[in-house]
Amino acid sequence: MALFGLFKKSGTNNGEMSFWGHIDALRGHLFRSSLVVIIIAVILFCYPEILFDKIIFGPLKTDFITYRAFCKLSHMLNLGDDLCFGHYTFKLQSLGLSDQFTAQMWIAFIGGLILGSPYVLWEVWKFIKPALKDTERKSSGVFIVSATLLFIIGVSFSYFVIAPLMINFLGNYKVSEMVENNFTMDSYISTVTTLTLSAGLIFELPILVYFLTKFGLVTPEFMRKYRKHAVVVILIVAGVITPSPDVTSQLLVAFPLYFLYEASIFVSRFVMKKKAKNN
Repeated sequence: MALFGLFKKSGTNNGEMSFWGHIDALRGHLFRSSLVVIIIAVILFCYPEILFDKIIFGPLKTDFITYRAFCKLSHMLNLGDDLCFGHYTFKLQSLGLSDQFTAQMWIAFIGGLILGSPYVLWEVWKFIKPALKDTERKSSGVFIVSATLLFIIGVSFSYFVIAPLMINFLGNYKVSEMVENNFTMDSYISTVTTLTLSAGLIFELPILVYFLTKFGLVTPEFMRKYRKHAVVVILIVAGVITPSPDVTSQLLVAFPLYFLYEASIFVSRFVMKKKAKNN
């Protein structure tokens, strides 16, 4: 029933908002969010040397921080050079006349979306706030900070861990020595951005669980009951993300995902206790 609270708006005479009025309010939130993202994207578009040389193509450099950290970890665990990687022989190509220009526009937009995420999340909160009680509305700051941190952590985790592992495996994979690896720039950019944004959204799981529990769709008992199933899914996801047969790299991906699931159970339990206390 709490879902119907989205059609209520404080500050009106009868506390109710029509369906079309609600759609109009959503349109305003989307417009302001889009405007902020576009402004940031335009600014980033003017600095391609930072977007590409420093960030997007960073994982292709042998001195990338992840490769140095993995190599040190490998020596600490007495694994020799098993985790030392980052040496690529393939080259990126731009085959289309407008590929580099469109790639710059796309990366600038992704950067605007990431940097503008705090404001976008603020607009999301303003949209769903009418469905919550007055005491819950006071926690808007916690919501914005938590959601932003989780998204940034997810993006960083993908960029510094998942993307390099994926590039290492796919970039050096060959079905035959007769085939030379030369990839298009679009293929590389698509892989990096998809992994990065996907991880950012996946790390919003505790926030999603918070609202699902709020609306009575998820309980901590349900999540604990299917914990073993979740572990299997997490291991499968880690195996897909890191196709390398190396177990260490797979566990480096699986552990943060499992911690995320456990944190979501804690969040769900917290919400249930708060609901019981208020009732």
